[in-house]
Amino acid sequence: MIMPLQSNLQQKTMSSKNLLEIINLARSNFNENSIRLNDFNNKIVDELEGEYYETFVVQNTNNTESIVYELTIDQCMLIGMRESKAVRKNVLAILKQKQTSCLPQSFSEALQLAADQARKIEEDKPKVEYYEKVVVRDTLLNATQVAQKIGLSAIALNKLLDSLKVYSHGVKRARVFQQWFIDKGFGELKQTDLGYSQPMFTTKGEAWVIQRLVSEGAIS
Repeated sequence: MIMPLQSNLQQKTMSSKNLLEIINLARSNFNENSIRLNDFNNKIVDELEGEYYETFVVQNTNNTESIVYELTIDQCMLIGMRESKAVRKNVLAILKQKQTSCLPQSFSEALQLAADQARKIEEDKPKVEYYEKVVVRDTLLNATQVAQKIGLSAIALNKLLDSLKVYSHGVKRARVFQQWFIDKGFGELKQTDLGYSQPMFTTKGEAWVIQRLVSEGAIS
C-alpha cells in the first residue's frame, strides 16, 4: 500500500533505510546494539500512526524483499527521539544538517551534483590514502596528549573514561583498555621501556572520546 506524501515541493525526505544506517552508526559509537530492519520498521509504523508517508518494497541482493519508507526529515527526527540521550543527540545533529543543506531541485541538478561529488572524491583520494596509512594507522596518543587538546588534565580525563567503562579494572596498578575499545580500533596497548602496559589512543579513538564527552556534556 502506498500512502502519498503531503504536497510540498520543498519538503526534504530520507529513506528509512538511510535513517537506520545513521542510527546504527551512532549506536555503534556508543557501544549499543544495532537495530534490526524489521524491528525498526515496527517503530516507524507505531510512531507515525496517522501520518502520511510513502511505502516501497525493495529487492535485496539475497533475493529477499524489504519494506522501505520515504520519510520527511521531521518524521525522521520523531523516530530519532526514541533513541537514548547520547544517540539521539548525534542523530538529530545529522538530520538538522540535512534539513538545512541545499538539495538538487531537478534531475539535471542531481546529475551535476553526482558528477561534482565523483570529481571531489578523486581529488581527495590521495589525501584519504595518506590519512589512512600515516595518520590513522601510525599516530598514537597517550591520555595526556588527548586531554591537552580538550583542556583537561590526564587525571580528569581518565576519571571520565572510567565512568564510560573505557578502562578495565581487572588489572591493578596499571590502566588497560576494555577489549571492546580495542576491537573498535579506538586504542592499543603498548609496552614501555620498563615493561609496563601503556594505553595509547588512535586518532579514531581520540575522535570518539571527544564526541562522547561533548554528547555527555562533560566538555563543550
